[in-house]
Amino acid sequence: MRILAGSLRGRRILSVPKTENVKPISARIRQSVFDIIRPYVTGSVFLDLYAGVGTVGLEALSRGAATVIFVEKAGICVKTIEKNMDNLGVRDRARVLKADVMSGLKWLEHFSDYKGYDIVFLSPPYRDGANLPLSYTSRTLALAAGDGIAAPGCLFIAQHHKNERIEVPAALNRFRQEKYGDTLVDFFRIA
Repeated sequence: MRILAGSLRGRRILSVPKTENVKPISARIRQSVFDIIRPYVTGSVFLDLYAGVGTVGLEALSRGAATVIFVEKAGICVKTIEKNMDNLGVRDRARVLKADVMSGLKWLEHFSDYKGYDIVFLSPPYRDGANLPLSYTSRTLALAAGDGIAAPGCLFIAQHHKNERIEVPAALNRFRQEKYGDTLVDFFRIA
């Protein structure tokens, strides 16, 4: 995998072994998402939930995000994000936190200097280790919209499986949806 555009364009992103059940966002989806949110990335405080190996957040840094906070539960992924930050020379603008997103997000306000996040990207796992479908997107959206971590005008981007039924929290309005094979990407703003 490589950074697609910006100051780090073409630089390599390390991954984890396929046995770790981590599926990074495809280059096609990543390019499309960043084409859509391009006007909002420069200077933003970007939150990458379920960060995996950090592909989305690293792309945001390359495209001008001021700060990226990565949240990931798997230790091997946290170490890989740290290596990627070091290899790309962006550790001064990024921080990776080992945490379970589903346990709440209020504590993340501290890492945005209490100003809130301008962009929240979430890509929860579609399936667990036993290949059973998971359904984390609705709950994560509710947590992110309800825990007071969003800056005014915050964009929320949720990548999920097309069969996952999403309940949009009352605090959010969906303004766009894109389909890529069996993946949907929904774009929301605070209502």
